[in-house]
Order: sequence, then C-alpha cells, then structure tokens
Amino acid sequence: MTGPVHAFADEAAAAGRLADALGVGLGLVSVHRFPDEETLPTVPEAGATVIVYRSLDRPNPKLMPLLQACDAWRRAGVQRLVLVAPYMSYLRQDKVFAPGQPLSRDVMGDLLARRFDRIVTVDPHLHRTPDLSAAWGVPVTVLSAAPVLASALADGGATLVVGPDVEAGPWAAAVAAELRTPHLTLQKSRHGDRDVRISLADPSAVEGQAVALADDVCSSGSTLARAVELLLKAGAASVEVAVTHALMEDGAMARLRDAGASRVVSTDSCIHPTNAAPLADLLAAALREELTP
Repeated sequence: MTGPVHAFADEAAAAGRLADALGVGLGLVSVHRFPDEETLPTVPEAGATVIVYRSLDRPNPKLMPLLQACDAWRRAGVQRLVLVAPYMSYLRQDKVFAPGQPLSRDVMGDLLARRFDRIVTVDPHLHRTPDLSAAWGVPVTVLSAAPVLASALADGGATLVVGPDVEAGPWAAAVAAELRTPHLTLQKSRHGDRDVRISLADPSAVEGQAVALADDVCSSGSTLARAVELLLKAGAASVEVAVTHALMEDGAMARLRDAGASRVVSTDSCIHPTNAAPLADLLAAALREELTP
C-alpha cells in the first residue's frame, strides 16, 4: 500500500515535498490517454484517507482525470478524500457579470464538494467571496503564502512592500508584516485584459527604496510590469516581484524583465522556473490532523 498522499505524475515533485514534510509515502495516479483524448486513470492502493495533491492551474485537462480518480478511490473503499489544490481556478467569475454568463465559482464548487470531504488551498482569488466554505458547502481551509514568500524575499533587502492595486493590498500588507517593513498600494484601472493603467499617489514614498512588489497571481504580467516601470520611474532603487501563483502565460517573464524587475520569485503552487518558495511545510501543518488514527 502506498502512502496517504496521492498525486499525478506532472506534480510528483511538489507532492513529494509535501509527503516528505508529513513523513509519509507518495502514491502516483497513472493516466492512460486515448487517441480521442479521453482519459482513464488508475489509482494506487490506499487506506481510509487519501490526501490528493492537484493544483488546478490550467484546469481543463486536469479536471476530468481528477474526477474519475475520485470515483476510483471511492469504489476502492476510501472513506475520506482531502483535496490539496494550492492554486484554485475559476474563482475570478464569482458573480454573473453579464446576461448569459455562468457563475463559474459555483460550477467548480459543485464539482469538488460532491467528491471531496475537505479542500485546502492557498491565497485563492476571493475578492467577493468572504467564505468559500459557505459558498461551496464543504470545509475549505484557506492558507496564506505570506510567510513563505517573505522567507524567499528575506535575502533581497526589501525596505518597502508594494501592492499593484487595491485588491493586492492584503497580500502586500501580509508580506510586509512578515518582513517588518512598511507597505503601500498603487491605484489601478483596467480597460481590457492587457490595457492597464497604474498610478502612484506619492512618488516620494518609493524614492531610494528596495521594493518588493507583491501580488497573488501573475498571469500576463501586464499589471506587474507596468507597476515595476512606474516604481522605477518614481525613483525606487530596485523592484523585485513576489507572487503566490506564477501562472505566467507566454511572454510574462519577458515583460517583467523588460520592465526592469531585478528578480521574480513565486511559490511552487504552479510549476515555473521562478519557484523559490516551496509550500510543503505550510501545507503539511494544515494536514497533519488528517494523519491522526
């Protein structure tokens, strides 16, 4: 029998770090892919509780094998399924913005709450959802990556933490609290996916500062790149970027480098070369209760 942490092969490294932090073994789900792109997973032998590591960035190819695996685990007699999804997708659409659109947050919740007994995630995009457990009807443990990111930033000598917009303010404040530095927030207006305008109320506040620009997600990199440019133009000595979730579509890193970012660090919630802040210990602390006999 394998250990209680199970994962898919593409995330074996991050899941292995979690299993090591918990002091347990790791089981891998194998997935056969048919020519028409149907999938057929096979799950390892398991005990009564399985902790499933599956980060849900780029979610569509991941979801069907995950749901199929849940069926297989239940049929094999697993009594408790705990999903560890460091990145949780489909939370941006947390209201119906226009007629004919879905409430994607609740679609995802329905898929997962029917199959898992508990969900653990990190820095989810919850700007209009104060309580994900209440919205989904299943216990959801929400963790903050601020201590992990702050640890990765500690050697950079940051003297000021900045959030690129009001929504990022809580992340900036949390990282600043860990680093024991002041923080401030920029103002942003968005006019399209890549048409973003950012302003700084008091440029003198960043003059000469070693800035850590903190946000929950970097996808296109447009917002963060514009923020880097603005901060350097205002006189910041340097700007490094720290994000929980490095979604990083093609071109994102080039935008950040071209803007003048001194470095980019992220957690390992989404696999990317910038991963410098492993989440294993943070996740393990929240999951040890699942190992109690």
